[in-house]
This record gives sequence, C-alpha cells and structure tokens, in this order.
Amino acid sequence: MEMEFVSIPAGEFLMGSHKSDKEKDKDETPQHKVIIKNGFSMQKTEVTQGQWVEIMGSNPSYFKECGKDCPVESVSWNDVQEFIRRLNKKTGKNYRLPTEAEWEYAARAGSMTRYPCGDDAGCLDAIAWYGSNSGGTPQPVGKKLPNAWGLYDMIGNVWEWCQDWYGDKYYKKSSSTDPKGPETGSYRVIRGGGWHYSAWLCRSSNRNSNDPSYVGNFLGFRLVLPQVISEGK
Repeated sequence: MEMEFVSIPAGEFLMGSHKSDKEKDKDETPQHKVIIKNGFSMQKTEVTQGQWVEIMGSNPSYFKECGKDCPVESVSWNDVQEFIRRLNKKTGKNYRLPTEAEWEYAARAGSMTRYPCGDDAGCLDAIAWYGSNSGGTPQPVGKKLPNAWGLYDMIGNVWEWCQDWYGDKYYKKSSSTDPKGPETGSYRVIRGGGWHYSAWLCRSSNRNSNDPSYVGNFLGFRLVLPQVISEGK
C-alpha cells in the first residue's frame, strides 16, 4: 500500500484566530504561540478509499462511486483507531492521528493568514474542494494545489479527525510546547472544512468536534508518524 508522507519541520507558530477576524468563534481564541518541538511526517493526502480497503477489507464510504482515489469517509474516530491498529501491526510502524496543534501547524505551513492561501476566501478555489466548487461530493485527493509544505487537501474535501479531545476553553490554559488537548472529554477534534461547507469553516484556525462514534459522509482523516521519514516512503 503506497502512502506518501512529507517531512514537517520543528518550529513555532501562532495558533488560533487573530482578534481582528470577524468570523472567528470563541473557541479559536486567544491566539497563542505553540512550539512544535520535534519534526514529524504527515501524509500528503487524506487516507483514500483504496488504502482503507487494503487494510480493512471493505469500504464504508457513502460516496463509493467517487472511486479508490477519493478520501474514505463515513468512518468514526473509533473506526480510525482500529485502522491504525491494523496498519501498525502490518507495517511495524507507529502511525497515529495528528494532534490538533500539529494539524493546524501543518495546514498553515508558515502562513499567518485566515486561509493558507491568503485572507480572501477567493483563493480557496485553487487549494480546496468546498461548498462553492465541489459539485456536492468529495473529489479525488491531490487534484488541487498543495500548501507550501506539499500537503494536499488540508483544507476542504473532507473534515479530518484529530487525536485530541475537544475543549472549548482549552486555548486559555494549553501548554505552549506540543499541546495534546484536554485529558478527557466527550468529543474529538475535527479540522479543515469539507466538500459541502462554507468558506469561513475552511479557515486554518476553525475548530469543530464530534462524538468519537459518529459517522458522517463528510468526515475522514490523514495520518502522521512522529519521526521524520524520507519523502515518498
């Protein structure tokens, strides 16, 4: 099974929304510095239907007709954990979901604007499938432009599960170094916006969440490895 990854460098960034963003939600503030102490590797695209079938043996996706190169969807956070368990057993590696901080750091790819491509939602058409251009369905991965770090579809196509529990006031008390979310919770973080959502939900700082058992045809994921690996491996 071919799963391509890119190396994400260690560094720091401002996580959350600037106070001047009129579309921000309260849970996106305060904007705060986050340090990603160690580099890691992130999957270039969302996990595809073909990749899921190879590990799990069946395709849960609502949009099966979209094809094997489309993102797998209709998978819960719990389903994803089973996929990761089987994948790690097969490969001997330690794949996992990104933390919320890792996800936003990678999505921004050094940008400080509302979207990875700029402050104007008009730039989204070049990088993302969302409500205005998707045609009402997910699309094959990797067809839009990547961000500055070579990651495709971080914004739009399907929302992506993150590892963290969600906390609406978490930013006010989170660690500045490699934050990993609240210790407990009822919902898991999802990020990135999706194929039938508005542009403002595709902002890099936008936060959302869902029950870890929830299944939706707008919701998928991508993987990370905590160590840096060579591109394409």
